[in-house]
Amino acid sequence: MSSGTAPGSDSDADSTPGPDSVEARLGAAVQRYQAAVDDFDRELARLMGVNETDLRCLEILLSVEELTPRDLSRQLGLTTGSVTTMLDRLEKLAYLTRTPHPTDRRKTLIRVTPEAGQRAYGLIGPFIEDAGRQVRDRYTPEQLELVADYLGFSRDIQQQHVERLRKLPAPRPTRTGGRQATGSRSSTT
Repeated sequence: MSSGTAPGSDSDADSTPGPDSVEARLGAAVQRYQAAVDDFDRELARLMGVNETDLRCLEILLSVEELTPRDLSRQLGLTTGSVTTMLDRLEKLAYLTRTPHPTDRRKTLIRVTPEAGQRAYGLIGPFIEDAGRQVRDRYTPEQLELVADYLGFSRDIQQQHVERLRKLPAPRPTRTGGRQATGSRSSTT
């Protein structure tokens, strides 16, 4: 707090960042960036013929050599049953393979197929190359170090809150059907 006042004091409201403050501009920029990433991911999922959760699974698998379904379920925050269904879909599309673990017969290893990797990188490669070139042309290595630090720090905070939200129970959905209310269905006039 730049005013040097204690939190909760009357003058604390004066230290709230205004709409033109760097904090407000940064927050708005991050929201726009997240929206652009979401838009890109939706288009990539459409072109890959998968849903966004399946795309996130492929993204995780492309970043590692192999993974177990249990590890994947933890990273995605899904049940193992949901992951199995998703893996069945992706296997039918020839986007991944499942093989027995070499030392633990109870486990399975999942790998992205070379063809799926080539397809994904064929779609995202132009973006990665263009963004990398434009960012290097605009910012110094020192500035990029600061951006990388900010993004890593922000990601850690976000992940802490993802874990917090995962621990909260979801609201029960309202019933849309089932047994009818008691009483006559026909009107008597």
